[in-house]
Amino acid sequence: MNARSGRPALTRPDGTPVRVLVVDDDPDLAEVLSGALRYEGWEVRTARDGASAVAGARELLPDAVVLDVMLPDTDGFAVLRSLHAVRPDVCVLFLTARDAVEDRIAGITAGGDDYVTKPFSLEEVVARLRGLLRRAGMARQLEEGPRLVVGDLAMDEEAREVTRSGELIELSPTEFELLRFLMRNPRRVLSKTQILDRVWSYDFGGQAHVVELYISYLRKKVDAGRPPMIHTVRGAGYVLKPVAR
Repeated sequence: MNARSGRPALTRPDGTPVRVLVVDDDPDLAEVLSGALRYEGWEVRTARDGASAVAGARELLPDAVVLDVMLPDTDGFAVLRSLHAVRPDVCVLFLTARDAVEDRIAGITAGGDDYVTKPFSLEEVVARLRGLLRRAGMARQLEEGPRLVVGDLAMDEEAREVTRSGELIELSPTEFELLRFLMRNPRRVLSKTQILDRVWSYDFGGQAHVVELYISYLRKKVDAGRPPMIHTVRGAGYVLKPVAR
C-alpha cells in the first residue's frame, strides 16, 4: 500500500516512480495537481505552454501527460501530436473546460486516452491516470484494487479494466461508467433517466436516445458472441443479469 495515499502502490514495471508531465497555464492548478500526483509517490514535472511541454517530455520521457486543451501558444491537440513523436506510447489525459460533446470526442479521436472536465476532483484525475497506466502496461500495482463481479463479468474499478471469462474488454470512458453503474446494481432495472443522471454529468436536454446508443455499444463489446447479460425491459429501462447456468 502507498502509506501516504492509502491506495495500492503503483510504480513503473522496473519499480521506479511513475513519471508524469502536467501541462496547464494556470500555475495554481498545475501546483495542486502536481502535489496530488507526488502524494502518490510519482515523479512530476510541469509545463505552462506547448513548447515547454514538448521540451519537458524530451527530458522526462513521461509515462503519462495531464494536458490542458487550451494553452497560450497552441492547443492540446497539436501538443499531443508532438508528444507522440517523442514518446509514442505515452498515456494522455486531457483537461478541458469545454462542455460540448464534440470537443470531448475530438480529444479522444486525436489520440488522447481519456479526459476530465473542469472543475474536477483530484481523486478523479489520480484514479483515471492509474487506470490508464495499468491498462497500457506502463505501470504495475502491488496489490489488486476493488473489483465488481457479476457472473463471468469482472471490473477492476481502480485499474479501469473489464474482463468477461478472463478476456479483456476495451471500453471508452463513458462505456466504462455506464457498465459500472449497471454492475453496481445487478438484477435491478434502471430507467433511462436514472442512467442519464448517474453516468452523464452534463446536460443532454433529456435526450434519452444517448442511453440507447451507449447500451448498444456495450452490448457489442460485452455480449458479442456470448450469452447476453444486458437486457431491455420494455417501457422500464435496462438490467444487467448473470447468465443462468
